[in-house]
Amino acid sequence: MTDEIPIEAARIDDAQSIAEIYDRHVVNGTATFEVDPPGTAEMAKRIEKVLAGGFPWLVARGQGGEVLGYAYASQFGSRAGYRYSCETSIYVRHDALGQGIGTRLLGALVEHCEAIGLRQAFAIIAGTEPASVVLHARHGYRPCGTLENAGRKHGQWIDVFYMQRPLGEGASKPPQDEV
Repeated sequence: MTDEIPIEAARIDDAQSIAEIYDRHVVNGTATFEVDPPGTAEMAKRIEKVLAGGFPWLVARGQGGEVLGYAYASQFGSRAGYRYSCETSIYVRHDALGQGIGTRLLGALVEHCEAIGLRQAFAIIAGTEPASVVLHARHGYRPCGTLENAGRKHGQWIDVFYMQRPLGEGASKPPQDEV
């Protein structure tokens, strides 16, 4: 039962498992527009960067402690005005798809983002990933734009969907720590 699958903070030593999950998406899929798998060392750097920025990186663990999927948030844009907005990303191991792991990961990620005071979450989803669109919609994301033929991978042009959801109080009032 997916309710029994622990969702916890990623550790640097999860980098190899995370890289293996992502590499399969890079090589075989269109959920990411990367074409060269980043490998373990690069994935460790990416995890460190996200965590050092104060953002969550979560993993779902199987009964033996293996990583079944992961989700993380990062600042949506590099400029200070984006400091209350994040981009969310989620990947599930190919043999664990359809078991509710993505639902658990995304729900936990949204909770973590709200807990650290973020106000808006954005998902950037390849048009070839309808299950991801449905997953995000079930978590309160709504469509907010489409970039037609924005990327090309595996011999096809791919649209990119932007989806957004408010976090916490959203834009209803300014953050307490705003200067």
